[in-house]
This record gives sequence, structure tokens and C-alpha cells, in this order.
Amino acid sequence: MRDIKKVKVGDFVLDGSKIYVQSMLNRRSDDIEGSVAQAVELEKAGCDIVRAAIPDMEAVKLIPAIKEKISIPLVADIHFDYKLAIAAAEAGVDKIRINPGNIGGTDNVKQVVKVCKSRNIPIRIGVNSGSLEKDILARYGSPTPEALVESALYHVKLLEHCDFDDIVISIKSSDVKTMIESYRLAALKCSYPLHLGVTEAGTERMGIIKSAAGIGSLLCDDIGETIRVSLTGDPVREIAAAKDILKAVGRGSGVELVSCPTCGRTRIDLIKTAAMVEEAVKDIDKNIKVAVMGCVVNGPGEAREADIGIAGGDKCAVIFRKGEVLRKVSEEEIVPELLKEIEKL
Repeated sequence: MRDIKKVKVGDFVLDGSKIYVQSMLNRRSDDIEGSVAQAVELEKAGCDIVRAAIPDMEAVKLIPAIKEKISIPLVADIHFDYKLAIAAAEAGVDKIRINPGNIGGTDNVKQVVKVCKSRNIPIRIGVNSGSLEKDILARYGSPTPEALVESALYHVKLLEHCDFDDIVISIKSSDVKTMIESYRLAALKCSYPLHLGVTEAGTERMGIIKSAAGIGSLLCDDIGETIRVSLTGDPVREIAAAKDILKAVGRGSGVELVSCPTCGRTRIDLIKTAAMVEEAVKDIDKNIKVAVMGCVVNGPGEAREADIGIAGGDKCAVIFRKGEVLRKVSEEEIVPELLKEIEKL
């Protein structure tokens, strides 16, 4: 287990006790009304921390407008112009995301640190494969994990030299293996909280697969304090995917659904049944495991650890709890009767 330096973001403390889900607005930065609406939608979907691009001074107006309508922390994403970081901090943002090396030198970094320190605003250092310094890239030949971590720690030192250590680090790559190895190396070399993500992961299908492989692997190593599933699409889908990844590695909350892939022994429409159960339990706030299994082979036996479940028979099923059969129901009764038992838990 890493010895993590605690960093506060809004009312949240990044210390490893909880993994916070993050997403980013993708409305135009000059669409204040649309951006506010999307931020509200993300919070309702379960987003813990939301980020907004601040490409110019006009976009700083987003910060008070969004802050007025949401209760979760807001992060300002800044590139190149240190004045934008200062303006965002003064506008009340909860965290600044910058690359200290591209905002114009030590004096500019000091000015950003000064305002962030006075307002207790943490800074996330964001490094990715496309932002490596020329000398580091020349030394390593390509964006290797070692190169990415060296770049990140160089930026950390810039902030530490300004007597600032409320730092979060992200080291992203679109290559899953590089991403995993980079974070593992960073976790060995520093104690700052780490924000995990596979950058430019793609559209929903491959984006979720790559994110699950990268983020999930690191979470299983107890690495990572915040996560973002980056998808080319509706950011609300990022929240659902992130929650599913957390459930898959035992760090999430809510109902965990397990179901068998079906085989020639199956005598009920298990695919339809599993989909109906998944939809019915998605908003149930109980930390339980529900099993939807096709036959007795995969039912109370293999799924005996489930809190509640069904095992299909011939146009019927049995409902079981912790491996013990409760009763037999017809195929039409499976979902409503299973939900009744879930309500009792």
C-alpha cells in the first residue's frame, strides 16, 4: 500500500480511501449555458470531480456559472497561458490542471503557485506522450514510461522549489501497456496522489476496453486516487464505465451483477432475463452481488457467493440466497420475484 500524501480537492481528500470518478465537459467553452447543463448532468450521473477547458479569458466565466449549480469540485484545464490559471483560481475553481513546463518559465510558475497556495487550491500536473520535453525525448528516443515519469517529476520539482506540494499527478498514454508501466513507476518514485486514465482511448467500445485494462490493472495494484475513462462521446457514458470498472475490481458500490454466458443446457431466455435484471438493479443502492445463471451447474454451486440469484430450469428457475434454494418460479416470474428478494436484503 502506498504512503499517499493527502491532497484536498474541494471537500474531498485524496488519500486512497476512496477512488473518485472524474470527467470533463465537452461543450464549447463559450457555451456557458450548455456547459452548466452538462456539469449538472454529470453530477447527477455520479461524477465526483468535473473538469472544464479554459482556453481563453472569456472561458473563465464558466467557473462561477458552473460552481453556482453543482456541489462537486471543478477543475480548470489550462495550457500555455499562466494568466488563465491565475484568473481561474481567483474565480473560485477547486483545482488547476497545468503542465508547469509550458506556461512560460519559473517566474510564471511562481505566480500561479502563489495564488493557488493563498486559496488552498491543488495543482494537477498533466504529462502525456505528446507533451514530453525535447531533451527528455531525445534522451529516451520515444515516450517510454521512464521518460514520462522523468518529465512528471521534473514538473513536480518546479512546484516543490516554490514551496508547494498540494500536487496530483497524471501520466497518460494512449498505449495501455505504457500507461500501466508509467504509473507503476511513478507510484514507486513519489507519494503524490495519482489520477489514472488512458488518454485518447477512442470511441465507446474500444475506449472502455482500453480503460478497463489500464485503469483496472492499476487499481488492482492499489494505485490511483482518481480516475477518468476518456471516451469520444457523451461524457455521462464515462461515468457509467468508470463505475463499472470500480465494481469489477471490488472498489465500487451498488449492485454487482454476475451472469453466465449460456450454453446448450440453458432452457430459459437468459440473455433477455439478464438484460432485464441489469436494467432493474442499476439504481439500487445496495452493495450486493446478484447472480443470473442459466442452469443448476452454474447456479447455486458456482454462484453460491452471490447474495441472491436465480438458476434456470426448463421454462422455470429457482431463486437462491448464498447458495441455498428459496423457491421455484416460472420463467415469467423470474425478474419480479428476484426483485422482491432484493428488497428484503
